[in-house]
Amino acid sequence: MSCPICSKETDPKYRPFCSKRCADVDLAKWLSGSYAIPAEPADEDDLGSDDDIPPRTH
Repeated sequence: MSCPICSKETDPKYRPFCSKRCADVDLAKWLSGSYAIPAEPADEDDLGSDDDIPPRTH
């Protein structure tokens, strides 16, 4: 298996990555939103109305 960031051989300590650096690069991509699943905008009819939300109690 090769590292998904740099394609070097993986290190069992950081699997599936080869190093802490590549693991951190991957984490930074997740945190910045670089990894995203494309989706279609929801129809307004599918979103429901405010009547569907129960009142808040404190």
